[in-house]
Amino acid sequence: MQRNVLFWLAVAAVFLVALSVLSPVLLPFVAGLVIAYFLNPVVDRLSGAGLPRVVSTVLLLLVTTAALGLAVFMLLPPAIEQGRLLLEAMPSEAERLRGLLESSARDYLGDRYPQAQESVNRAIAGMTDALPALAGTIAQSLWSQGMAAFNFLSLMLVTPLVAFYALLDWPKLLAKVDSWLPRSNAGQIRMLAHEIDQRVSAFIRGQGVVCLVLAAFYAACLSALGLRYGLLVGLLTGLFSFIPFAGWAMGLLTATGLAIVQYWPLVTPILMVVGVFLAGQALDASLLSPQIVGSKIGLHPVWLIFSLLVFSYLFGFLGLLVAVPVAAAIGVLVRFALETYMRSSMYRGPDAPVA
Repeated sequence: MQRNVLFWLAVAAVFLVALSVLSPVLLPFVAGLVIAYFLNPVVDRLSGAGLPRVVSTVLLLLVTTAALGLAVFMLLPPAIEQGRLLLEAMPSEAERLRGLLESSARDYLGDRYPQAQESVNRAIAGMTDALPALAGTIAQSLWSQGMAAFNFLSLMLVTPLVAFYALLDWPKLLAKVDSWLPRSNAGQIRMLAHEIDQRVSAFIRGQGVVCLVLAAFYAACLSALGLRYGLLVGLLTGLFSFIPFAGWAMGLLTATGLAIVQYWPLVTPILMVVGVFLAGQALDASLLSPQIVGSKIGLHPVWLIFSLLVFSYLFGFLGLLVAVPVAAAIGVLVRFALETYMRSSMYRGPDAPVA
């Protein structure tokens, strides 16, 4: 038992070191494997219906590529244009928002306003000094960790190839990995792998669909309300919804600030923008997540946020892609280890009956 534990700990350590060293060049391969994992059930169904697997793979990838291309063609140019306009207008918009807040605070605080203003100005000055360094750090991290060895063109070329070959040979890959399992523990390892697969697929397939639905909902509603930059804010809010509460809160604060600048002193449009986010949260909590994702992930939101922060810090953008699946797998293994420990004589005592 001790030798087995030491062996698997050594394998895990080597894997983590290799992942850390190779993370700048792994992004296209990880993205391709994620796409293959997402689409594999559809290929299995098409193959089960009598269509050759290579034809199923090519057909599905062509349809997926066409759908993504159409979405990018329709949504990316206006989103980029809104982002450019937002960056250009941000100083004046921020100054106007600050003026509105100062006017309201002066009316509300009265004689206490100068003291409060001094505290706020100090806080704003500190944030202003820190923002350039923070933005530079984030940009450098994204570039060095995500696209150091591969430019955008290589990512677009390598990822579809990896997805194609992974989808084509998925059953063979699983059979090969299964043949490597130690025969005495193969059944137990398959059981753990099945549970990990359920939790990982719940996130990659289920949460992926939820994010796309929420992105469409927020973008459509904010654009229909006439909010400037509503398409951009809505799309980003939906796509960042894989981070519990944080993505929604970021979108709510951003959209509310833009609505105040655009509509003040009119209160109704601002409340309607807030209402869109409350409706989106209610839609996610009551319908989308329970019906599409369910409770299969089994991760506490605090543990989920912690895993996202840790993996993004260690591996950059690649860490964001693998954080939740790896955290779900670790959760399954930790629960199994705890159950094994609580059935062992180490926990129950040497004289306790075996459970």
